[in-house]
Amino acid sequence: MKNILKQLFSFILPVTVLIIVPMAIENNRSVTNLRQAMEGFVFVCIGLWMMYVTIKTFIRKGKGTLAPWSPTTKLITTGLYAYVRSPMISGVLLVLFGESLIFLSFNIFVWSLAFFIINNIWFAVYEEPDLEKKFGEEYKEYKKQVHRWIPRLHPYRRGRNLQK
Repeated sequence: MKNILKQLFSFILPVTVLIIVPMAIENNRSVTNLRQAMEGFVFVCIGLWMMYVTIKTFIRKGKGTLAPWSPTTKLITTGLYAYVRSPMISGVLLVLFGESLIFLSFNIFVWSLAFFIINNIWFAVYEEPDLEKKFGEEYKEYKKQVHRWIPRLHPYRRGRNLQK
């Protein structure tokens, strides 16, 4: 039961960002260009897959959720996190970008840029300093090796300097 509640709370933030806000800011929800909609659908699928994998990893390996009220208790540096520090947000951004293509929506595209900027500020001001306090040198080493947004070509392995 506890796992089910964690998973439920893990979906509150993404549902708000990916469904509620876009529906509130975009009145035209019709698809006018099938080719662009198909391309957008590919981005949405990749983004949703990244989010699913990240949420599963948070619960199973991190023993928490992406929600601030139920954070992970272990530093996760494997899976998608071995390539990029923020795979959840990267997945959300891919979904938003895909939605903007599907509906040819400048409003959703601007929302995705705003969401990106908000998260950059949040990570720099709160999340990363908090992770440094919580996980110390282990996080500092990881942070030096794995970029926040640009994926590595080879997975990060603790104690090995694979990316110079």
